[in-house]
Formats: sequence, structure tokens, C-alpha cells
Amino acid sequence: MRHAVSLLTACLALTLTPTAPGAAAAPVRPAALRAVAVTASSITVAWAERTRTETRYEVRVGARTVRLARNATRYRASRLRPDTAYTFRVRACNRASCSRWTAPLARLTLDPAPGPPPVIDGCQILPATSAWNRDVRAAPLDARSAVYVGASLAGHRVHLDFGSTERFYGIPWTSVASSLPVTHATILYGTDGADYSDESDPGPMPIPHDAPIEGWDGPGADPDGGDRHVIALHRGACRLYELYNAVRRPGGYRVSSSAVWDLARNQRRPAGWTSADAAGLPILPGLLRYDEASTGEIRHAIRFTVSRAQRAYIAPASHLGTQQRPACLPYGARLRLRASFDERPYRGAALAIVRALKRYGMLFADQGSPIYLSGTSDPRWAGAIEAINQDHPIPGDAFEVVRLGAITRDWPAGPVRGTC
Repeated sequence: MRHAVSLLTACLALTLTPTAPGAAAAPVRPAALRAVAVTASSITVAWAERTRTETRYEVRVGARTVRLARNATRYRASRLRPDTAYTFRVRACNRASCSRWTAPLARLTLDPAPGPPPVIDGCQILPATSAWNRDVRAAPLDARSAVYVGASLAGHRVHLDFGSTERFYGIPWTSVASSLPVTHATILYGTDGADYSDESDPGPMPIPHDAPIEGWDGPGADPDGGDRHVIALHRGACRLYELYNAVRRPGGYRVSSSAVWDLARNQRRPAGWTSADAAGLPILPGLLRYDEASTGEIRHAIRFTVSRAQRAYIAPASHLGTQQRPACLPYGARLRLRASFDERPYRGAALAIVRALKRYGMLFADQGSPIYLSGTSDPRWAGAIEAINQDHPIPGDAFEVVRLGAITRDWPAGPVRGTC
């Protein structure tokens, strides 16, 4: 009987004993980890609080862990090295346990002394404030980045769309002496029945008759098809002349469209206008050139294509695409390579491209093959082409979309979801 009473007492004691404070459930993992401020020596991250049971937050910066008070929603990591990638994770903790870490967020600190804009043949290629020359490491991520990347880039990889042995593979350009008069070449419109003269800057133009045409196979040769771009940089005046769908004719060229750019200032085409590029952008500022890459630093965004363009555009573009699908990228969209992408397999010019994709990103300029980067043909590109196109590919899902800003459309778009 005494044993029965003792057992009953013990059971009652267990039933009535309150739960110890340490036995509480783990807090809910924080959400929406993002960088809200980036300088050369600091990165501030913020997150959304999703729990009320935490007693502290923990932030992991690389291999170092920092403890913060409960209800914290941001942390500033200071005394960082400039031009360096750092990875952040956050979790909520109480006396019993901690939530899972958030997915890692990698960001690059800024360069305290960035180089000047690119210079070609004595001409600065657009002001430092140009969209092409803007460092986007600290730019916020677009809320729809994952949808855009999944719809247009996932499953593809970066391809350098120029050659090392084929002189006609790539987008050529020509440097024109300032002594060549602006009236040198007349410009007519309507190649293959395509006439965008109402969206063009008219001629005449200082373009020599033997200027290379994209797809060419020698001086003065006319390719059979393709985009047939002609790009001429008029030295001294520092004006850029670009033609689309160009065919030589006596005294000049017949084209589908033409554009003139004053490289000393930022300018956009009038709303709705195309250029030699579908997006209404200049081409030369976004081309990869070996002479530049060989210095180890490319200081501008890179021109790229994907298969479909939303019927929309954002600055600095000015022309609509073709697809009434909100998940497609609009012309002018800028993407950057994630700061956490491993640079170690790359050397020389290939490494310069990878770093430029992180710092300046790439601008969506025309429809074409997915993630094709434009450049000029050069025999010295061989190593970079082999590294990026073959040995160490860069997957499409390694990119993220920089916040787009205002989108111009002429149709009622729904939510950004689905496929492109």
C-alpha cells in the first residue's frame, strides 16, 4: 500500500511541476535578409522578425558570430576590407535552442578609389554617372529577381559571343580619324524592307566605306544576313555612330536604323525609339574588348542577350520588347553575378570578366541566345573563351536582378510569375 501511495505522489508531482524555461520551442527563423547600406568599410544588413520567443539574435559574418539583443532587426559590420566579399547569416535564439540560419547573403564592399570611366582612342566612353559605368555592388536586389532569373536564365550558362580565330565572329567597330568629314557617307533606309527611319538619327555620317560590318569576312565585305551592325567612333569629336542591318551602297550605306551618341554626356533615345540595338541602347559601351580586359579591370557593364524580351523597358533603355509576359526581362534590366560566386578558377582576362559581372553587371540590350555576352574578336581571347565557355561555366542561376525601378509598358501586366 505504501508503494502505491508513493507512486501516486510521484505522478502528481510530475503532473504539477511547471515546464522549465529552457524547454521552450526554438524561435522561428528570420526572413528577408538583405543589405541596406554598403560602403568601402562597412555593410549593414537587415531582416524581418518572425518570432516573439527569442532572447537574442546571432549574426554570422564569415566565420565570426556576433550576438545581438532580442528584437534586433539590423546589424552593421564595420572595419571591413574594401573591395572584398563578405557572407552574412542570421538566426534567432532563446535559452533552449536556436532557429535555422537564414540562407547566406553575400555582398562586396565598395572600392574607395574607383577608376575613371573607360577611354577608347582618347574618348571617355560616357560620363562616370552613366548607367553603363555605374558600380552596382551596393544596389538593392529586385523583389522579383528569382522569378526573372528562373524564367530567362536558369538552365543556361554564360557564353562569350565572340571569337579568337574567326575575325568575323563578334561585333567589330572602327576608329575614325577626326579629319574624316561628317558628310562622308550618306545613309538610306529600308534594308530588307525594315525601315525605322522615324526612330533614327539621319545621316550623313563620318563612316568609311570599308568599315567592318558585323558578320564580315574581310575589308569591304558584306555579310549575307544577321544584325549587320556598323560601329564608328569619330575621334576628336568623340561621337559614336551606330547602324543596324547595314548594306554598302555607292556613297554610303542602306540601313534599317541609325543612331548617334555624344559620348561626353548621358543621353537616352526618345521614348519608344530603338537604336542599332533593339533596346535603344548604344552598343560600343557594353562590348568586351581584349585590350581592356588584359589590364585586369573592366569598368563598365556588359551587353548581353536572352531569348525573349518583355514588351517593356526601363531606363536607360527606350524601346519595347515583344512578349506580353511579366516574367520576361524588360529591356534595360541589369543583372549582376552574385558576390559569393567563386572567382578562384579564373585567371587573366576571364577573371576580369567575372569581376566586372559582379561590380558593374550586364545590361539586357537585345533578343538573342540566352546569356550571350557581346565583344570584339581577338586572337588573344582564346584562354578566356576556353575558361568561361568550356572549363568553368557560369550558370544562369548565379545571377540576380538589380532593382529595376519604373517599368514602361503599353499593356496591362499582371503579377510577375510564370514563365517567359
